[in-house]
Amino acid sequence: MSTPQPRPNVADIPPYVAGRPPTVRPGMVSYKLSSNENPYPPLPGVVEAVQEAVGTMNRYPDMGSAALYAKLAETFDVPADHLSVATGSVGLIYQLVQAFCDAGDEVVFAWRSFEAYPIAVTAAAATAVRVPLLPDGRHDLDAMAAAISDRTRVVLVCTPNNPTGPAVTQAELDAFLARVPAHVLVVVDEAYVEFVRTDDPVDGVATYRRHDNVVLTRTFSKAYGLAGFRVGYAVAPAPVAAALRAVSLPFGVSTVAQVAAIASLERRAELLERVDALVAERTRVVEGLRERGWDVPDAQGNFVWFGLGGRTADFAVAADDLGIVVRPFAGEGARVSIGETEANDRLLRLAESFAR
Repeated sequence: MSTPQPRPNVADIPPYVAGRPPTVRPGMVSYKLSSNENPYPPLPGVVEAVQEAVGTMNRYPDMGSAALYAKLAETFDVPADHLSVATGSVGLIYQLVQAFCDAGDEVVFAWRSFEAYPIAVTAAAATAVRVPLLPDGRHDLDAMAAAISDRTRVVLVCTPNNPTGPAVTQAELDAFLARVPAHVLVVVDEAYVEFVRTDDPVDGVATYRRHDNVVLTRTFSKAYGLAGFRVGYAVAPAPVAAALRAVSLPFGVSTVAQVAAIASLERRAELLERVDALVAERTRVVEGLRERGWDVPDAQGNFVWFGLGGRTADFAVAADDLGIVVRPFAGEGARVSIGETEANDRLLRLAESFAR
């Protein structure tokens, strides 16, 4: 008698490789620069709000996330029925592919880009169409438009691109959208939108308002520092948002996550001051790397990219020896988060000593 077997595509799902924690070294403070986490502690008032919410842990969360939807709608001036929340922006990516793709349908995205994209596509039995990045780490939007076929249902645009760092401009996105068929859903993944300081930045909300096939995915994990609570949101035309809510996991966003997100939105001005400080530190690091001869791509997230090829593993080991852990992508390069000042100083020392 045969044993139960999953769908054939399940065996093809690539594993998600999370950034590992730092090695504990006696007498040395180690730093985790492998997961693009916010190095700051929660904003004042957020912990207190969460602590109060913990007292209701015997009750289910509000499945409709009504208070969070209301706060998001107020903050970004969008209708509440144009919103959907989930367990981080990655949860929304899974739901989008599930809601809009049948088996064999195609999903186009740049590569390398966010590691969860091929996982979500394969899990849905859809087909991933990976379009190589340009040499400077940017999306090749012309090539992505050319890759759209009769089978394409979704296109993923990660801006800023994780792990390489460059962001798409508004002019580039507008030109791309003009070439995308109206029935193809374009997902603008803005997990790092708060960190963008490039010329002609994408105005995601204005863009979605102009297009019936554009959805934004965002997260509270990065700039807001709520990575441990897993909450993100999508902004989309009402039919798309309704489809996302229809396939969402019941009670997926916990009470404490909803409360923490609302409390953080109420303190958005303070949050953006912290983001400005991280951007200033990012600028210092990028300038320091380039002064040391490193040709790093434009960094518009809270991380920098080292295109190391076959030397990636050696770089990760050398970083670990200095008490910082980075996120290596075997044979391609390493992504390093902007962290505490001392951690960033160690990265600059590593860049000084590691042979280019």
